[in-house]
Amino acid sequence: MNMADTLLRVTESAGVLTLCLNRPEKRNALNGALVEALAEALERAEERDEVRVVVLRGEGTDFCAGADLQELERVTEKGAEASLADARRLGALLLQMRRHPRPIVAAVHGRALAGGCGLATACDLILAREGAELGYPEVHLGFVPAMVMAILRLKLGESRAFELVTLGQRIPASEAYRMGLVNRVLPAETFLPDVERYATELARRPPSALALTKGLLYELADLSVADGVLRGAEVNVEARMTEACRAGVREFLAKRRSGPA
Repeated sequence: MNMADTLLRVTESAGVLTLCLNRPEKRNALNGALVEALAEALERAEERDEVRVVVLRGEGTDFCAGADLQELERVTEKGAEASLADARRLGALLLQMRRHPRPIVAAVHGRALAGGCGLATACDLILAREGAELGYPEVHLGFVPAMVMAILRLKLGESRAFELVTLGQRIPASEAYRMGLVNRVLPAETFLPDVERYATELARRPPSALALTKGLLYELADLSVADGVLRGAEVNVEARMTEACRAGVREFLAKRRSGPA
């Protein structure tokens, strides 16, 4: 067993690949090795058709408490060049998640703070357990949640994002839901089974439709409305030509023909 296997537990069931951060003694703090393990696991998942949905969660009491500050201090002491390489490694992971063809669902329990909140924010969907806390407290350390800012701004809008990162407050899952950061808040006593049911239901959708939908949705951020509509027409044609769409249309029409007059 290599280090990546100990830092990240990988399981799979019914088309759902679960990646579990496994540094509970460090509250799943992100270090370079864990970031690389996540990147490698996502790359492998992209190559496997049987993987329909990816779930990201944490072992122990918290989802992820942010960056490993001990490692951060060591890297910072090496100078700006080493720090930039380290920052770009995490930035590349966040972009990889956004560009990944599979939906990525964050299952957040306990605390998702700083880089941990950034990791959840980079996922397509966030399911939070009752009692979970999310936030970007970096400002209290004189730091900035810089890599995730572009994604956070799109998800929440400028005003909400500005307040979240400048006040640096921890917010409960219920408030994160109200502001649109979290998609659903699930009961604590049934959290993991509920996450499994949600991901399994999502995995039943045609993977070609999910990939095209995700790709177009995020591509629109860089396009004008007019260009976005034109790009939508192209994706519409791509979807029509897939076997999943053709089969779905045939099945729908067959049901209508066999139904009551």
